[in-house]
Amino acid sequence: MTESLRRQALAVLLEPDADRKAAAAQALDLDAGLDEAEVIAEPPGIPGRPARPALVAHTQLKARGAQTLEGRAALIHSIVHIELNAIDLALDAVWRFDGLPRAYYLDWLGVAREEALHFSLLRDHLRTLGRGYGDFPAHNGLWDMAQRTRHDVLARMALVPRTLEARGLDASPAVKARLLAAGDAAGAAILDILLRDEIGHVAVGNAWFRWLCAERGLDPMTTYAALAAQHGAPRPRGPFNLEARRAAGFREDELAALG
Repeated sequence: MTESLRRQALAVLLEPDADRKAAAAQALDLDAGLDEAEVIAEPPGIPGRPARPALVAHTQLKARGAQTLEGRAALIHSIVHIELNAIDLALDAVWRFDGLPRAYYLDWLGVAREEALHFSLLRDHLRTLGRGYGDFPAHNGLWDMAQRTRHDVLARMALVPRTLEARGLDASPAVKARLLAAGDAAGAAILDILLRDEIGHVAVGNAWFRWLCAERGLDPMTTYAALAAQHGAPRPRGPFNLEARRAAGFREDELAALG
C-alpha cells in the first residue's frame, strides 16, 4: 500500500543525506492520497541532517568578498544551505499540520519540489567552483523559527514564508549584483530562477496566512504583529524589493508597515 503524501513528506524530511533528500523531494508521488485528517506523532530526528556543514551561530560566520573564488564559493554555499532548509520547511508544513484543505498540502509539496530543484542547481554550481555542500560552516536560523512555530500553522505561515523567506526577495538583487561583478554569470542566472520561484513560495504563505486568519476571525495586520512579537521574529530591514513583495501578495498597508 502506498504511503500517504503526508507520510512520504515526513520520510523525506527525516533523510539525512542532502543529495538523496533533494532527489526524493522531487520524486514525491503526487498521485498518492493525502490523508489530511491523520494526526501524525512527531518522531525523533527532525530534520534529517548531514554530518556537515558544521552549524554555528550566525555571528560566527565570516563575511567574505565575492571577488575571490573562495569568497564566491562561500556565498554560493550559504544559499545552498538556505535551499536545503527550505526543502525541510516545506515538507514540515505538509506532514505536521492536519485537517487543512487539500490545496494547502499540494501547494507546499509543490514548494518542496521547487526548493529541491534550487538546491540541486546551486549544489552543482558550487562544484564547478571546486567546493561541495558542507565545506563551509552554516547557521540554523531558518529551522529555529520552524521549531518555535511547530504548534500553530498560523504562526508558521506568518513567520517563515512571510518573514524569513520574504527576506530572500529583498536580498536577491544585491547578491546577484555581487555575482555579476565577480564575473559569475551562471550563478546570477540561477538566482533569477530562485527569485521567480520564491515570489510564488512567499505568495503561498501569504494566501494561507490570510485564509487561516479569515477562518479564525482575525485581522491579518494585528495578528502578524502579535505573532512576530510572541515568537521573536526578526524585524525586516531594508532595502526592500517592493516589486517582488507586491508580486508575492503583500498589500500596500503591509509594505508601508515595513518602515
